[in-house]
Amino acid sequence: MWKLLYNIGLILAAPVIVCVLLAKPRCRPGLAQRLGFENGLFGFSCLFRAGERNQPDQPSTHDEPNKPNKRDQPDKPVIWVHAVSLGEAVAAAPLVKALHGRHPEYRYIVTTVTETGREAVEQRLAGVAEHRYAPLDLPWVVAGMIDRLRPALYLFVETELWPNLLWTLRDRRVPVVLVNGRLSSRSFRRQDVGGIRELYRSVLQSISLCLMQSDRDRQRIVALGANPDVAHTTGNIKFDQPLPDMSGESSLRRTFGLADHERLILAGSTHPGEEELLVSAYGEIVKLHPSAVLMLAPRHIERVDRVGAMIREAGFTVQRKSRIGDTAAGPRVIILDTRGELARAYREAVVAFVGGTLIPVGGHNLLEPAVWGTPVLFGPYTDHCAEVAALLDEAGGGRRVAGVEDLVRCVSEWLADQNARDTVGQAAKRVVLDNQGALNRSLELIESCLIPVPVSTARRS
Repeated sequence: MWKLLYNIGLILAAPVIVCVLLAKPRCRPGLAQRLGFENGLFGFSCLFRAGERNQPDQPSTHDEPNKPNKRDQPDKPVIWVHAVSLGEAVAAAPLVKALHGRHPEYRYIVTTVTETGREAVEQRLAGVAEHRYAPLDLPWVVAGMIDRLRPALYLFVETELWPNLLWTLRDRRVPVVLVNGRLSSRSFRRQDVGGIRELYRSVLQSISLCLMQSDRDRQRIVALGANPDVAHTTGNIKFDQPLPDMSGESSLRRTFGLADHERLILAGSTHPGEEELLVSAYGEIVKLHPSAVLMLAPRHIERVDRVGAMIREAGFTVQRKSRIGDTAAGPRVIILDTRGELARAYREAVVAFVGGTLIPVGGHNLLEPAVWGTPVLFGPYTDHCAEVAALLDEAGGGRRVAGVEDLVRCVSEWLADQNARDTVGQAAKRVVLDNQGALNRSLELIESCLIPVPVSTARRS
């Protein structure tokens, strides 16, 4: 019954869903593929595929160097990995590389929903995996994707539950593994309600393994209906992220337009309503520390014009990273308007603030600055990264701030005392090092779902 009701509701809502996706620039590319049209929609593929490269299934006059192509490995069975957007794609990249290293007999395809996710896959997994856009959860679209890929295994990152996809994979006897799973308090409350709970129970029963970040997450997914025998606490694979490649990046400060004496405060993955608070705090900080420069990295890059206008209204000079020429001077706010640089930029900061935490979003990746030994600040809303926030707080590697006044006090304290700042930074880095190992634990369990591939098939090209 739940399957019927879900699909009736989904089909009725489909026109609205498509319109919403068309209205979002970051979701518009690849929409034709998400609807099941591999070669564009009625010939008007440019409406949906702006900014995309040729997909591997399409004819092309040349293949990208080091990029695997379907024609090069036609007989290899497929491992399909789904990572919704940028954060999940970054988290999944080391896992995919490790699987590829252990099992080159498989072909790896990573699906995302957003353009930033696609870029992360193509940058981090070049020569290892192919990218596709994930299908919308319409029954015929999902079935078509599965028919084309014929996956031997499906992995998905951080509890991206799509009922029709998981039901169809179960019906086709494809093992399904949830990797790095988590359930925020809000998600758990929303799903733990009456009939919705019964729907999720049906979906969760389709999963072969649930590899959860924490005991709390494991308990929650079992409470929602997952089989307790397949639910395991493996830890957070984000602790196992390798350091970004900094070769040839010795002049990163120069590309940010920073003078030698200036000190960078970097606020990453910020949101509307939060940026105003950060700029207000910076206005107080710079009175005490005139060498401080604020950099904002909006979570959604298409907002940079609005963020710039807000900063100018607050009375500060604005620089966009993509347009920085000679080194500027004096108090100012730099907007990081380029993709793929935030993780490296945290290395140049003396203090980092991770966004989505001063407003009720739930927080983003606190480990990106911590891995460099950069002191980490975050607001009260950390439901999406609760365990990491608690670890940093307890170890003295990060600090929770309640608002602007608290933010000004903490940043000013660390700017004034380098020894205290270094102590906090080293504690943050130690948290990362002490909690590694989730990747190997996850790999061992995932391998239990793999069916051995005959050598003749694995070596054929």
